Amino acid sequence: MVLFRRLLGEVLRGARMQRGMTLRDLSAEARVSLGYISEIERGQKEASSELLASLCQAMDLPLSEVLRDVADAVDRKSTRLNSSHTDISRM
Repeated sequence: MVLFRRLLGEVLRGARMQRGMTLRDLSAEARVSLGYISEIERGQKEASSELLASLCQAMDLPLSEVLRDVADAVDRKSTRLNSSHTDISRM
């Protein structure tokens, strides 16, 4: 769960920055506390589905795209971890 939370935060931060938005911009547009968005982006807090929908709407970003990007990142990370584990167990 921590991996998902961290990767979700990375995807959201990347999307915000790609759009040239500051935390303050996103906070005002989504009507969500700046501090809470910051904690989500750092993987420290869980984002509810309603909050995630507000952030995505504020960035004009489909929720499905965010979830797909997070799923891809989880898959890449899991593949790397499994590959490293397999390499170590062969030694």
